[in-house]
Amino acid sequence: MKDDANEVTTVAEAESRSYSAPALEKGLDILEALCRSEQPLSQKDIAQRLGRSLGEIYRMVACLVNRNYVTLVDETCYGITTKLFELAHINPPTHRLLFEATPIMQRLAGELDQSCHLTIYGQGKQVVLCKIDTPSGMGFAVRAGAELDVLISASGRVLLAFQDEETRKLRIEESLQRRPEQANQQISTILDSIRATGFESIPSVQVRGLYAISFPILDTQGQAIAALTVPYAERIDQVQRKSIPEVTQALGIAARTLSARIGGMVSSTGLNATEKESILKRTKRPGEH
Repeated sequence: MKDDANEVTTVAEAESRSYSAPALEKGLDILEALCRSEQPLSQKDIAQRLGRSLGEIYRMVACLVNRNYVTLVDETCYGITTKLFELAHINPPTHRLLFEATPIMQRLAGELDQSCHLTIYGQGKQVVLCKIDTPSGMGFAVRAGAELDVLISASGRVLLAFQDEETRKLRIEESLQRRPEQANQQISTILDSIRATGFESIPSVQVRGLYAISFPILDTQGQAIAALTVPYAERIDQVQRKSIPEVTQALGIAARTLSARIGGMVSSTGLNATEKESILKRTKRPGEH
């Protein structure tokens, strides 16, 4: 028994220690530097950006090339491959979300002649997971993979509003660490109002003339795992353009349909009988009755 107790203590002590992994950190630093650069980088460029010597990064770059995370673009410069992107999409929750979201978003964009995008939260920012462009070819859109602010955007606020208090507080703190100038003493009141309403609809504070409408994609606990957003751009040459209330209604149905398709919670608050029937029909796959 004494030996067992000592073994448990030893394991507990080992688990409590903080170990560093310099080689791993070096490799991750290289990947992040290449991901953030719009142009291929030479080993000298990488070393300068990381504050390291060429000797420190030479073997790691060679290893990353060998594992197909990095590729030699020309004789001296390196670029990131699509392997990280591919690995991210192997993750089952993300893959399922994308699989179900894409046809719903395509149908929504076609119905509204507006672009739409799906974002997820990560470390004080949003990442655009998927986007569908305006079918007519003229409108506003964000690119897939873009990083967006949280505290001042409709989609970011939706991602915060539909969380438990502890998660909401943590994400606000993370977002403020990234963008301290976006602090707002009324943020909790704003988020409570969004949660009560079920969505956010505000003029963009970043692009003049743009209006953002965003709904949460909910999990089984009613927490937002993503936000589906339409950046509404008005066309002055189209008289029959869908209005903001019409866009809000269609977006709400699309978001609730997506939540249902991934097995999440679907709120019927504010839905009429026709809208409920529409969601029910859209959640059925071809051949289901």
